[in-house]
Amino acid sequence: MTTHFFLLSSSVSVERLSWIEESLKFFFVQLYPETLVQRSRTDSPVFTFLVTGDALYSLEEPEAQQVWYVILSLASVRIICDRQELDLRGISIERLRMKYPDQVTDQNGLAANNQPSFWKDITALVRQNRPPLPDVIGWLQIESPYMHRSAWHGIRCLSAGLEAHLSPELYAYLDGIHMGHTGQSPTESENIGRGLEELHDRAGKQGLTSQFLACNRCATARGYSTWDDGQGTVISTCTIKPFHIRDMNAMIDRFVHPHVILADNAGSIQFPKKGPAVSFDRADKSSTAPPVTILVTRSPYSTEHAFGALSFAVACAHQGILTRVIFLEDGVYSVAGSHRAPPESLPFNIHAVINAVAGSENLHLFVLIPSLQKRGLSKNKNLNAVLDIGFPGLGKILFYPPGNVQAEHQRVLVF
Repeated sequence: MTTHFFLLSSSVSVERLSWIEESLKFFFVQLYPETLVQRSRTDSPVFTFLVTGDALYSLEEPEAQQVWYVILSLASVRIICDRQELDLRGISIERLRMKYPDQVTDQNGLAANNQPSFWKDITALVRQNRPPLPDVIGWLQIESPYMHRSAWHGIRCLSAGLEAHLSPELYAYLDGIHMGHTGQSPTESENIGRGLEELHDRAGKQGLTSQFLACNRCATARGYSTWDDGQGTVISTCTIKPFHIRDMNAMIDRFVHPHVILADNAGSIQFPKKGPAVSFDRADKSSTAPPVTILVTRSPYSTEHAFGALSFAVACAHQGILTRVIFLEDGVYSVAGSHRAPPESLPFNIHAVINAVAGSENLHLFVLIPSLQKRGLSKNKNLNAVLDIGFPGLGKILFYPPGNVQAEHQRVLVF
């Protein structure tokens, strides 16, 4: 049985649920139509949504709940909820669970301390789709700790992976690099820096490796004092010992490998080993690296997310990874209108950045037309490299295996 899974942690809008719904409908109609007329078989693909954090509110909010009903009407869809986070937020999923008792669960597996663990359920899915031991699990962190719960999620996910004998790897990007700052001493929350140190020590005692890598460009922008030792190693007095600031390519090198990499909002989609001979898109050269699909969902300029997503995409493509960037939700503001900035001003005009990276090998850019239409916008006519797609095009990017790529799965990352 092939299992695709999506981790949802931040607030889930009705718009996001709607494009997820349309993508799943496309998948089942085009590739597995038999699941629409009969109960799923053991060899049918299963989509599992792992829901925690603020994403749990969508299961109770009336308008969003109606979309979940449609999604769950597809018998091969499952939802696993974080029981502890439901209790913390006082959220009830009884209506949803009563309607779909076989597809919605809030009973999590037991961790090593014999306590229910949502993150244990995630590593079980990772193990289900991976070869025998040893193996690796990675986490991409783009938000700062303490202000955002995602850093705590990363620690929990990697810790659960370690219990399953998966070597933990952290990739710190944008504000995520603050996870490794030395001298953290919070009074009202878990110490994230100490959590990373404990992960590193536990991995060593189990004979497993651990890597905690941070982007040097992001570190430099945020004032991390560093120097080069002359042999290509960047050293900092601002970080805990297991945390290493490196050239961004050192971090992207890990994305060439086939292990599962998650983030606070991310997915892992398996490519079918057998089935209809369909494909969409192709890498410029043959590659075994899992493709990366980056969903830009936030507007430019107010945060670094849109620019950071493009920089990350370019770095992935440069390493030979087929990388697709899709502007959708508020991310479509990056490709709409006419953006004008004074000469030599910062931040850069994002249209100029898009045109500068256009044509890069292995980098393909798309915009979801329904997101533009919802906002009464149209794409800037000068952005010829950004291709228009509807829901069928989105479904093809997500679920059709691209040509020239010999990989078992692709990674979906939300910025």
